[in-house]
Amino acid sequence: MTIVSKTIRISTKGNCDMTNITPEITREINNSGLSNGIATIFVTGSTAGITTIEFEDGLISDFKEMWERNVPQNITYQHNRRWGDSNGYSHVRASLQGPSLVIPFTNKKMALGTWQQIIIVDFDNRPRTREIILQLLGE
Repeated sequence: MTIVSKTIRISTKGNCDMTNITPEITREINNSGLSNGIATIFVTGSTAGITTIEFEDGLISDFKEMWERNVPQNITYQHNRRWGDSNGYSHVRASLQGPSLVIPFTNKKMALGTWQQIIIVDFDNRPRTREIILQLLGE
């Protein structure tokens, strides 16, 4: 077994900005020298998350509206009272979303559904540079 580690950096806009990172992950698997294994994708920081969705305008809008219904920006968060940074909602959203995924790959092809893409969601209230750690374990 071999482990390959890579760091991917992307700029985000915040406010539930979603970025499809499937092409970057695919490129790294193709360049890794591995044919079969698992890809672990992890975003650092406490105000962003990783998931898979069908990355199309309707679902992107639905996804953002779901977060606003379930974890609204405009309610009181103790985090905001303590730190004064007005992003308590982004921490809660990110913790519910989760910071990582594990996806198997065979013959350098990830086991994703036809319309399934890997996305990073930046929940923070401002633009950020996000660091995504990719670890590939395989042969």
